[in-house]
Amino acid sequence: MATAEACPKARVVIQQCLNARLQVQPPSGEKEAEYVEVGRGIVIYLCFLKGATEDLVQKMVRSILAVRLSESEPNGKLVSVLDLPGDVLIVPQATLGGKTKGKAMQYHSNIAKIEGQELYTKFCTVCAETFEINTNTKEANKTVKHGTYGNRQVLSVVTNGPYTHVLDF
Repeated sequence: MATAEACPKARVVIQQCLNARLQVQPPSGEKEAEYVEVGRGIVIYLCFLKGATEDLVQKMVRSILAVRLSESEPNGKLVSVLDLPGDVLIVPQATLGGKTKGKAMQYHSNIAKIEGQELYTKFCTVCAETFEINTNTKEANKTVKHGTYGNRQVLSVVTNGPYTHVLDF
């Protein structure tokens, strides 16, 4: 059995994309659905697990935005999304914390919803702030967009992969 220190506190899936579109508010009454869109860059699927703290958020953002997973043009050399420069779409994904028990999924290792929402908001804020101070992304007018925590969302991704990585923090 793994010790509490060895258990991940967050799970992230990073997928390279050419573009992505995420519904952040479903249609209701006479109001149409709302979407956010990004161009070339990465999609970050994010789940916080029990034991996650704000200190972890800073470490995660630094690591995710600096890791060389994006192909530059024309040589195909791997660079970070900050060096590309590229957009970022952050999608809350509580199902990443699931484990099977028999034929069902259980989410006992996920953080409480209120704490998860606070950490998700912090993660989105720190990513956006990092983009604001980065010369490459600022000059290229690149952005960080994010989904709505706790909502079911419709996602469309065009990728030149699949080029997907799972990271535990």
